[in-house]
Amino acid sequence: MSDNAIKPYSEACERNRDPILAVLREMLADSAHVLEIGSGTGQHAAYFARHLPQLVWQTSDLAENHAGINAWIDDAGCANLRRPRVLDVRNAAWPVKDVDAVYTANTLHIMDWAGVQAAFRGAGRLLPAGGSLVAYGPFNYHGAFTSDSNAHFDVSLRARGVGSALRDFEAVEALAATEGFTLLRDVAMPANNRTLVWRKAA
Repeated sequence: MSDNAIKPYSEACERNRDPILAVLREMLADSAHVLEIGSGTGQHAAYFARHLPQLVWQTSDLAENHAGINAWIDDAGCANLRRPRVLDVRNAAWPVKDVDAVYTANTLHIMDWAGVQAAFRGAGRLLPAGGSLVAYGPFNYHGAFTSDSNAHFDVSLRARGVGSALRDFEAVEALAATEGFTLLRDVAMPANNRTLVWRKAA
């Protein structure tokens, strides 16, 4: 499947991939095997696997997104890029093991809050001491939006009626701490997004 016409495409993924890659290069320098939660179109996986060849990059998503992810994997031709696994964060048993980093982008505001809680619980169970958890997306701080565009985005998310919404940094940080993670970095990104990086305590 190498025909670009069949591959899903996100302009946002193209815009944010290099700023995210800069953070991953630094913060996952000692990692070996990464699980991506919610690989979506597959663009990030293909790009990051190519530019971080020392990492085994395991994609995952709901089954309906696998065809698109596989199309990007086929075109990427990266030996370190793995076919997607079916992963619903709400399931207690995740279909992966032996990873030392978890990465997710633009998923925490799509999931409902119970899904966000499940994602952090799952990452806490999966990652060993010293493992890294990286989350990219828009966040509120002290209950306030960081931009008018984020406020408008939150309105559109809530209108979906499925529990989607921008998350408060403090609430997400509290979840991470409960699962034994310590915040290492909170990096400002383009378009009023952030990349949060936690490390699993010993």
